[in-house]
Amino acid sequence: MNSKLRITNYELRIGWLYPELMSTYGDYGNIIVLQRRCEWRGINVDVVHLSLSKWEKDIDLLFMGGAQDKEQEIVSEDLVQSSKLKVKSLTKMIEDGIPGLYICGAYQFLGQYYKAADETTIPGLGIFDMYTVNPGKHEKRLIGDIIVDVSNSTFSEFGYTQLVGFENHGGRTYLGKSATPFAHVVKGFGNNGEDGTEGILYKNSIGSYLHGPLLPKNPEIADWFIAKALEHKYNDEITLQALDDSWEQQAKKAVLSTYE
Repeated sequence: MNSKLRITNYELRIGWLYPELMSTYGDYGNIIVLQRRCEWRGINVDVVHLSLSKWEKDIDLLFMGGAQDKEQEIVSEDLVQSSKLKVKSLTKMIEDGIPGLYICGAYQFLGQYYKAADETTIPGLGIFDMYTVNPGKHEKRLIGDIIVDVSNSTFSEFGYTQLVGFENHGGRTYLGKSATPFAHVVKGFGNNGEDGTEGILYKNSIGSYLHGPLLPKNPEIADWFIAKALEHKYNDEITLQALDDSWEQQAKKAVLSTYE
């Protein structure tokens, strides 16, 4: 069965992880886009804050933004050291295929560990096969516009090719042998400025350094998340109603033309 979504009684619950701590560089825009693109199609949306004081398990789509080292330490303390139940809950959601977008600090946090510039090692959740090292002030931060190619990834079947964003990170992330990159760098730095990879794709989860924020600049990826969340929840193949993305695509073309 294939459902083409227009006005429906479908609903999604978006779990926003640690919004008061992990939300730098305008990453709140990702939540806005997910919410609006659902509402424009008649899909009911409830955005739930998953934080230090509140946690829920009945979630259909996850989001976690970036943060500075200090905030990451607080989240690590809450998740890894204080609340094994939260770790098990989040791990189970990701492993069960609940879609999720994890940007910058959140992406780093789901790896094996993050070694800060002061040599402090912040343990990660170990869900993604990767680790991150911040070399400190003697190495430049990886900052600027970034263009990545996803045409040879799982997204190729949807006709996606290039995505645009903005990156600003001191950490260098290195993928393990079992890891699949989210994309490959056309212009910019990506995971580490060395191997040409950007982010990670694990089941229905994406870890990425693309701020900007990512989803307003690349609404097709927002729709991928929405469709995957609905398919997972309702056990049905989903074809979303097309929206008018002409302004977004013009903005993307403007960025791409700058670097042709």
